[in-house]
Amino acid sequence: MEKILEVKDLQLSFHTFAGEVKAIRGVNFDLLKGETLAIVGESGSGKSVTTKAIMRLLPESSSEFKSGEILFNGKDLTKLTDKEMQKIRGKDISMIFQDPMTSLNPTMTIGRQITEPLLKHQKVGKTEAKKIAVDLLRMVGMPKPELRIKQYPHQFSGGQRQRIVIAIALACNPQILIADEPTTALDVTIQAQILELMKDLQKKIDTSIIFITHDLGVVANVADRVAVMYGGRIVEMGTVDEIFYNPQHPYTWGLLSSMPSLDTAEEKLYAIPGTPPDLLDPPKGDAFALRSEYALAIDMEQAPPVFQVSDTHFASTWLLHPDAPKVEPPLSIIERMKKFPGSRYYEGVRTNG
Repeated sequence: MEKILEVKDLQLSFHTFAGEVKAIRGVNFDLLKGETLAIVGESGSGKSVTTKAIMRLLPESSSEFKSGEILFNGKDLTKLTDKEMQKIRGKDISMIFQDPMTSLNPTMTIGRQITEPLLKHQKVGKTEAKKIAVDLLRMVGMPKPELRIKQYPHQFSGGQRQRIVIAIALACNPQILIADEPTTALDVTIQAQILELMKDLQKKIDTSIIFITHDLGVVANVADRVAVMYGGRIVEMGTVDEIFYNPQHPYTWGLLSSMPSLDTAEEKLYAIPGTPPDLLDPPKGDAFALRSEYALAIDMEQAPPVFQVSDTHFASTWLLHPDAPKVEPPLSIIERMKKFPGSRYYEGVRTNG
């Protein structure tokens, strides 16, 4: 499939009063045309910073691209001027933020807010822009769009406001849609509706989606591939089935073990011990080593390279080195892996490999 976005060895820092925060430390991934890539991890892992770097929405006064490239259709976004980026934002790459109320202008009707990117990027007249705005509201499931287009954000529920934000993001048929935890502020019923809406819209407009979340349950429903981030790096990447049924990195094991499920027998839900690393002074070895019961001596001294598990599955852990001791993942993970044919635990039968 065609690559629409390539992020190569991205390193980005923030300059603060306390010193240089090395927020992104060599991130590599690509996005294929028409796919949904989920980026998951705890708060502070670098998920939102990575996507805001793609959009060039980070403050230039305190952030700095140290190295790397962000190639969109072959063009390096890190080298563009702000004026050049303005032609891309909202038109070719759009973003849905976490809280719809802070994304919408309370003093403007939603019709005006939806037509704004159309008037700027599509060069259509006001009458045509209004017609498109009504069609967009109808497409995202808003009842009576002809009447509601004249209303203000406070006259809508939280779920309806998120639908409006999605309509604005889709106004110019972007090639890439970045969704930064778009359902976190919503209740679970509305959350499910918004996720289903995004899947339907992706099929209709054939856009590529980068979905930022800390909720692995959401990932299972929307993503084609998953990138697991920790300490400003991607520590594992693979298809949804590979990440859920054949995970290789101890951090991924921890995330999966902390997922609640209907058949969980334990009264106490697992929590990953410790806290994320201080990126003012990042560890020289594996950033997850101090929180991992599976850490090896080399994890404290040297960051692991990326090991290839399959054509689509990669993980950065010394446990995959040929000389590493064989370590079993948690029992809860093994039970999940038994259901996946690509796992060595499939149907409970171990194989060599």
